[in-house]
Amino acid sequence: MAADPTLATSGGRTQAKACDGNAHLTAAAPSAQKGLMTQKIALITGASRGLGAALAEALAPTHHIVAVARTTGALEELDDRIKSSGGAVTLAPMDICVPEAMATLCRGIYDRWGSLDLWAHTAIHAAPLSPAPFVAPKDWQKSVDVNATATSVLISYVAPLLGQSGRAVFFDDPRAGAKFFGAYGATKAAQMALANSWHTETTTTGPSVRILTPPAMPTALRARFFPGEDREPLTSPTEAAATLLPRILED
Repeated sequence: MAADPTLATSGGRTQAKACDGNAHLTAAAPSAQKGLMTQKIALITGASRGLGAALAEALAPTHHIVAVARTTGALEELDDRIKSSGGAVTLAPMDICVPEAMATLCRGIYDRWGSLDLWAHTAIHAAPLSPAPFVAPKDWQKSVDVNATATSVLISYVAPLLGQSGRAVFFDDPRAGAKFFGAYGATKAAQMALANSWHTETTTTGPSVRILTPPAMPTALRARFFPGEDREPLTSPTEAAATLLPRILED
């Protein structure tokens, strides 16, 4: 982990400085530190669009958001929306599959705030639908890297920041065993297995680990699986976030 994390401010945005896949945060100035320490901190991985972005906006009235995603433009749009509503957000345009970046980010969170109150993990890779014998090796590997390996690495880095009183939230999308969903279904199931094990292990000690199942939403991920689907009956990410929020925050 970096010994001297730094936080860049550009164009009025608070942004983790990216270098060789690493993101850096720094302690706030003394005049701002008191306010930051009294505000809850929420880490959203996969925050650039869909449910992740909607959750970031829903949590912003009560939390400082640390938004992680690879797409800088979408993160900046999220930043604009949150700030226009009076919220505060730190952008971390980075790849969750780079362990060094995740380690440095979490070290930066510790150095700046000391802990996390909430982690919502919405990042996912949707491999193309394919019969099991024809899953491309590169699609399989990326699915494993994003959906399973990165989740395992993040749990190990984020758990100390959550301590006993924080909470982690994962989102299920049960496709294991469905035809043509081999790569996605298997690796999403692996992610849920990790989350369920962590939940069982921490029931009496904390942190609180929750697994929720969102309604079907008109996201880019779903469009890859169901092209041409009538999206009108689907629940918008904003509505889904509003429905899920009480279950995320309840004691």
